[in-house]
Amino acid sequence: MKQYVIDELRTEDYEKIKRYFNDNLGAGGIDGIYWIPIEPDLLTQKQAVHTQCQPLYFMVDLKPDRLCCELLVRTQYRVRCSCIDYATDSQRNWLIRYIDCILNKLNITA
Repeated sequence: MKQYVIDELRTEDYEKIKRYFNDNLGAGGIDGIYWIPIEPDLLTQKQAVHTQCQPLYFMVDLKPDRLCCELLVRTQYRVRCSCIDYATDSQRNWLIRYIDCILNKLNITA
C-alpha cells in the first residue's frame, strides 16, 4: 500500500492530532481510523461520474507513534469499484498539503 507516513510522534502530538481529527473529521468507526473527504474538483473523470460512490475519501490511521495516510482514493459504500484507485499527483499533493497544514496549525514539527 502506498502511504504518506509521519512517524515518531510524541505523546502530546498524538493527543493534539487525535483531538483535532475527532473535532473536525469525526471517528471512522474503528479507533484511530479517520476519513478525509477529497475535494470534488480533484476527482478524476471516472470518479466524478460515480456519484453513487461519493464522497470519496483518503483513509487515515492514527496510532500513538505515527500517522499513516493511505494514498488510495476510496469510498465508504463499496469495497470494489473502478473509481477506487491510487491518488493522482494532484490528489496526493493535496493530501500531503492538507496534513502538513494541520500539523502546522497544531505546532507539530515532524
